[in-house]
Amino acid sequence: MNQPQIIAETESYAKEQLRQDTTGHDWWHTDRVRNTACAIAEIEGADAFICNLAALLHDVADEKLNTSKEAGLQKVQTWLTDHLTDKGIIDHVMSIIETMSYSGGSGSPMTSIEGQVVQDADRLDALGAIGIARTFVFSGAKGRPMYDPDLAPREESLQKEYRDYSKGSAINHFYEKMLKLKFLMNTAYGRKLAEERHDFMLNFLEQFYKEWNQGSH
Repeated sequence: MNQPQIIAETESYAKEQLRQDTTGHDWWHTDRVRNTACAIAEIEGADAFICNLAALLHDVADEKLNTSKEAGLQKVQTWLTDHLTDKGIIDHVMSIIETMSYSGGSGSPMTSIEGQVVQDADRLDALGAIGIARTFVFSGAKGRPMYDPDLAPREESLQKEYRDYSKGSAINHFYEKMLKLKFLMNTAYGRKLAEERHDFMLNFLEQFYKEWNQGSH
């Protein structure tokens, strides 16, 4: 099995699948997650090949980009089966992707260090400056307001409510998801990276409210 060739083919497939996305789940998000996953994998001693494949394919299967979660997972399963002969690797990658999403897997913990690494990398891309930028891109794509002081953040974790994009605002998303992610990191290095990005978001919110309320009495 030529691992560099398989990774190159997986890159091309992911680019093709994600190039039209305008919600912040585009190819560059996937590329950043892959690069971060590889950096964490090196520190944590995880299998870089597994992390690479799972990171590159995680959003190809996402239900936001497919008719259903099942359809997305089947698409990735078919692609892996066509390109790999090692069933152990295929099953490992699929297990990671199935458990990946914030609301998916019913909160099931990742069973492998590779899964923990890729999940941390994906969550890190929802934090910090890039996390902030992606939140506003996503909210704009879904027609949600930037901020509405009369709209309180939802105490939501249920998948149905989380997927109800018609409600909420970009700023509320910080409280509904982003500021919780630091406490959900799996690896020591992931937690270290999350700290800085979490603090940056708190500083952003402080400045945002300061500007919003400027001159109000």
